[in-house]
Parts: sequence; structure tokens; C-alpha cells
Amino acid sequence: MKTKEKLLTLFEKNKGIYFSGEEIAEKLSVSRTAVWKAVNSLRKEGYKIHAVQNKGYCLAADTDILSVQGIQKYLESACSQIKLTVLPAAASTNALLREEAAAGAPEGCVLIAGSQTNGRGRTGRSFYSPPDTGLYMSLLLRPSRCPAQKAKKYTVMAAVAACHAIESLSDKKPLIKWVNDIYMDGKKVSGILTEASVGLEDGFLDYVILGIGINVYSPRGGFPDELKDRAGAVFSEAIDDGKNRLAAAFLNCFMALCQSPENHFYKEDYRKRSFLIGKEILVLLPEGTKKASALDVDEDCRLIVRYEDGTIAALDSGEVRVQERKHLHTQPE
Repeated sequence: MKTKEKLLTLFEKNKGIYFSGEEIAEKLSVSRTAVWKAVNSLRKEGYKIHAVQNKGYCLAADTDILSVQGIQKYLESACSQIKLTVLPAAASTNALLREEAAAGAPEGCVLIAGSQTNGRGRTGRSFYSPPDTGLYMSLLLRPSRCPAQKAKKYTVMAAVAACHAIESLSDKKPLIKWVNDIYMDGKKVSGILTEASVGLEDGFLDYVILGIGINVYSPRGGFPDELKDRAGAVFSEAIDDGKNRLAAAFLNCFMALCQSPENHFYKEDYRKRSFLIGKEILVLLPEGTKKASALDVDEDCRLIVRYEDGTIAALDSGEVRVQERKHLHTQPE
């Protein structure tokens, strides 16, 4: 570990506490010059480090920069096997981690970026990923003998984990738009993209890349015109260590769910958080768009709908949109 990384670990564990240059040098087993260089290097990366004569250096308590050290201090035992990498920016965290997975990277690799230049959502759409305000994360999973059709459960777990993470740091109650979007106050604050590699001979999952993007804060100047009516942010103003705490809270919950597959409470949690049930929706199908009523989410987390002709269908995947804010019966007539 480099001196800068050691220093950041010390600072992250002791925010707001001053250490003299001599104390730091002794703790890190480096020279005072090395400490000075490390401090300057961190400042260039945006860290607010106070320096006071006769007191020394300290990391400002309101620092909110994503880092391995900043996230690790909040991780619980369920994340003991996680290997974190944090980048200031990436083209696409899912694409980068998929390359690592294909090269044999082990389960538990987590790649987080502060921004993406080519972030992707479902059906090939772009995912707006500006710098400094969001959290863009991908996790590598290698399930044991898991059929490909079961891959959706990771999206469901991630949606539930994202809701719990947000609730742990705010007074908001996020809801889920089937199958992979998190909404607050009627606006999307998070999207999930699960990609998988499947063995051609046995049909089991080789690996799963679970990607999630969260709008932690609104971008400076607001969202672009094409998104401002649909996109929102988790926090209306900066909170101390908001991005690191949110990343850790998500990982703690998601990994705990993955390690307890017999505990199916997350399915009922997912259902209760759906804001589609009881609403008129548009189902986007290959053959065209159809109007339907969203009736329920079943045990397999399929969306149960009733089309205008009375046909009941269980949607396993696809795209839906809310048609209008009209509540309907939740059971077929």
C-alpha cells in the first residue's frame, strides 16, 4: 500500500481529528517528507485537508469523496470477501468488470466509479452518469449451479438492497418500478442492470455482473432537459460521507441477501414496494405497445397484468410505463 493510501485510511478512520506530521510519519513508518507529499497528492484529488500550526493535519469531517478507504470503514462481516476498486471515472463499470470476469476474476470483485462516460441502462439505453454526484457500481458474482432463468433474483435483491440503503440514510421511502428502477417522490433515483454469462452445455450461470447507478445528489445546474421531469436524487443536499455510506449500506444488505438464499423475505419486500400495482400501464412488446392493468407481483417476481381484452399474463421481463395515475382493482374481475 502506498503512503497516500495509508494516509487516507488513517484520515478516513479519524475524520476531524488532527495528527502532527511527526505522529503520522511514525504511524505509517515513513518520513515527514513522504507525509507532506501524500497530503499534497490527496489535496489535488479534491480532499479537504486542514493544516494548523502546532496541531497538524486532519481530513475535514464533511468530506464526501468515494474511496476504498471511505467505504471499507462501514462494511460489515457479510462483505468480508469483497475486493473493492474505486475509480474517479470509467467508461462503463459493467463493461470493465465483464472483461475481468472473462479473464477469471473471482467472485466478490466490486468496481465503483465516480462517473461514467458510456454508462448503459436496459435495452441499450445510455445511463446519465455525471461526475461528483452519483455512485456507479458493478459486482461480480459466480453462483454455484444456478440456472440462467434464476438470474433475475439478483436484480430483485439489488432493488430491495438499494431501498434499504436509502432508507438507512434518509427519511424517504423509495419504491420499485418493476423490474429494476428505484423511485422517490415520483422520480427515478437509481437503475439496475444485470448481465450474465451462461454455460452453453449445462445452461448454468458462469458469472453475473450486477450493475447499479444511484443519483446521490442532483448534478450542478440540474439534470438535462430530457431527464429533469423524470430523474431525481436521493439527497437534496450534501451529507457527510454520503456516497461512501450509501455504497457500503447497499453492499452490506445485498451481500447479506446473497449469503442467505433460504431467506425469501426480500421477495415480499420487493412486492410491497411496487408502485405499479393498481395502475394502468403500457407494456412495450416486440409486436407493439399494449395497454394493461398492473395487478400484482407474484412469488417469482413476475408482473401480473390484465390486458384490455381480459387476458391475464405474467411478465418475466420487459419494459412497462405508467399510463396514468388511476387506481384499479388489484384482483381480476
